Amino acid sequence: MTVPIRSSRGRAGAYRAVWQWPLRSPVRLAVTVVVLGGLVFGLVSLGGSGGAASGGLVAGGGSGGNRWDSGSSGVSATPTPTLLPPVPELTPEALPVSQVPQQALETARVWASAWVNHPDGMTSQQWVAGLRPYTTDEFLGVLASVDPSNVPASRVTGPATPTRVAPKSIEVTVPTDTLTLRILIVDTEAGWKVSRYDRA
Repeated sequence: MTVPIRSSRGRAGAYRAVWQWPLRSPVRLAVTVVVLGGLVFGLVSLGGSGGAASGGLVAGGGSGGNRWDSGSSGVSATPTPTLLPPVPELTPEALPVSQVPQQALETARVWASAWVNHPDGMTSQQWVAGLRPYTTDEFLGVLASVDPSNVPASRVTGPATPTRVAPKSIEVTVPTDTLTLRILIVDTEAGWKVSRYDRA
């Protein structure tokens, strides 16, 4: 009895006959291998040529030619070095004490003279008024809380001596009859002003 090929048993038998055909003789097996190899080679060749067509093109005949994008405007994909503008020289943070501005030293001397000037009966407002022309506005608020009668010194005994010099600030020491002041003078729009003092 012949089983119709449309049935499940018929299709299974047909598939089995196809797979068994190369195994029935060495010649059939060799033919099958050659045919399959040719199909695989053809598919690989088609895939390689398609990738080359869709990829980038190489400009120039040598292997070291620049790579260009297909469909681009002809600009090389290799980046071009950018020339940076020259960097200006930095101002040093510290300068030799010999380069101290004389105006800054004079400010320190006059300020110290006003600081030790506190005769009996002088109010805090009067004392601060004498310091105001040589003091920053921020530091005046601190000095306003000082009682001048508590200032231990009464006279300046030596010149202002620079200890640290920078382009915009100077630190000096000024000796008095009881202690040595360490004064910081800063360069403001209104000139050199005292912004801090302490005991040396």
